[in-house]
Amino acid sequence: MATDLKKGARITGQARDKLAADLRKKYDSGQSIRALAESSGRSYGFVHRILTESGATLRGRGGATRRKKD
Repeated sequence: MATDLKKGARITGQARDKLAADLRKKYDSGQSIRALAESSGRSYGFVHRILTESGATLRGRGGATRRKKD
């Protein structure tokens, strides 16, 4: 995917759109932002911002959700 990107290199235009689409597809299929950041060599903040820009609906914080006991 983004293995040819230098860490911290600015990504603009079509390359950014393609990266955003790839990351969103993986995020929507269940990968975490941290996993995507690790695999793409980018920071958590960068991946979070790209997903937000691409219109992805971000999931809540991890872990099992708690329910009130009846």
